[in-house]
Amino acid sequence: MAPVRIDLFSDTLTKPSAAMRRAMAEAEVGDEQKFEDPTTTRLQERVAALLGKEAAVFVPSGTMCNMIACRVHCRLGDKIFLEELYHPVVAEGGRYASNAGATLHLLRGERGMYAAAQVEE
Repeated sequence: MAPVRIDLFSDTLTKPSAAMRRAMAEAEVGDEQKFEDPTTTRLQERVAALLGKEAAVFVPSGTMCNMIACRVHCRLGDKIFLEELYHPVVAEGGRYASNAGATLHLLRGERGMYAAAQVEE
C-alpha cells in the first residue's frame, strides 16, 4: 500500500479525486444559513465535542477565520503584533484595518518567532 500523503500547504493546490467528486455530488444538502445542512451541522457538532465546547462554527477559509478572530479580539485602533513574514501579512494585506480598525505592527523574527521584548519596545 502506498503511503498516504497530505499536503496542507494550500487549499488551492489540491484537486478532488473522482471518489471525492462523487461523494460531493451525492451528499445530502440543506440550507446552511437556516442550520439545515446535515454535513455542516455534523462537522460543527463533532468539532465542538472534540474541543469540549458547547458549539463550533465552520468557516470556509483561514482568512475568514482570521478576520473573525480579529473582530472578536480587537477594538478600533488596536495594534496586532505579527512576525513580518507571517501569512496574514503576506497574503491578507490591509483587511485588518478595513474590517476591524486594527493595524498590523510587524516585527522581525527568526523562523516565524519574535521576542516579547520587541513588543514592549
